[in-house]
Amino acid sequence: MTATREIVAAYYAAFNAGDTGAMLALVADDLRHDVNQGSPRRSKALFAEFNAHMTRCYREELTDMVIFAQGNRAAAEFVVNGTYLATDEGLPEATGQTYRLPAGAFLSVNDAGLIERITTYYNLSDWLRQVGA
Repeated sequence: MTATREIVAAYYAAFNAGDTGAMLALVADDLRHDVNQGSPRRSKALFAEFNAHMTRCYREELTDMVIFAQGNRAAAEFVVNGTYLATDEGLPEATGQTYRLPAGAFLSVNDAGLIERITTYYNLSDWLRQVGA
C-alpha cells in the first residue's frame, strides 16, 4: 500500500467514524476542496466550516470503497449511504429521508503527507429525486 493510499484510506475511515478532527488532521492548511456544485473552498478553516454544516444536515457512511493511488494522487469510488437530517438552505425540506448515491473523488497529497486537494463528484439530480424533490 502506498503512503498516498494509506493517507486517503485513513481520511475516509475518519469520515465513516464521524471524526471530523481526524479528518482535519489529514488535510493541509491550504486545502482546495472542489465540489461539483458550488465554488471551491480554499483553506482548512473553510473545510472545517463545511464539515460542521454537513454534520448538522446529513449523516453519511461510505461503503463499497475502492481507492486507487499513484504517486501523490488518488481516486476513490464509493457509495454514499445517508440520512437527510436538517434542511439545507436552497434544498428540499429534510424529514429524515434516506438516500444511496454513487460518488467519486480525486485527491492529491503534498510532500508533508497531507491532503492538499479533494474534488468530489456525485449526481445532485439523483439525490434530489431520492429525497423527494
